[in-house]
Amino acid sequence: MPLAPFHLAIPVFDLAAARRFYGELFGCAEGRSSAQWVDFDFFGHQLVIHQAPKMAQQEAAHSNPVDGHDVPVPHFGVVLAWDDWQRLAERLVARGTRFVIEPHVRFQGQVGEQATLFLLDPCGNALEFKAFRDIDQLFAK
Repeated sequence: MPLAPFHLAIPVFDLAAARRFYGELFGCAEGRSSAQWVDFDFFGHQLVIHQAPKMAQQEAAHSNPVDGHDVPVPHFGVVLAWDDWQRLAERLVARGTRFVIEPHVRFQGQVGEQATLFLLDPCGNALEFKAFRDIDQLFAK
């Protein structure tokens, strides 16, 4: 089945800061917008940021342990090709990005080996970018 683009709408309490974050840091092209929301082309998917009051999970995210790290919940992101992930990680590091979980490879030598990094947008929404050495292991057990 061909991969269909997802649509995700997230709350942001500072629309201008979130607009800069997604537009400038990730180079996401803008689609439609209003005074309360902005559509972005988020790696081929539709991400919409909506102005909303600050929510509890944006102040202090819950986390679950995964391979020795505290993974923030909820979070969203994109699975990239290995080389694309490497370039993104290098660009984020060069820009002095503050990470929740630094770029690294987890499950090394195991099924599902993957590169991953976590960061927060200016409104506390957690994002994960990952890549698999073998994309066929995306859902492997």
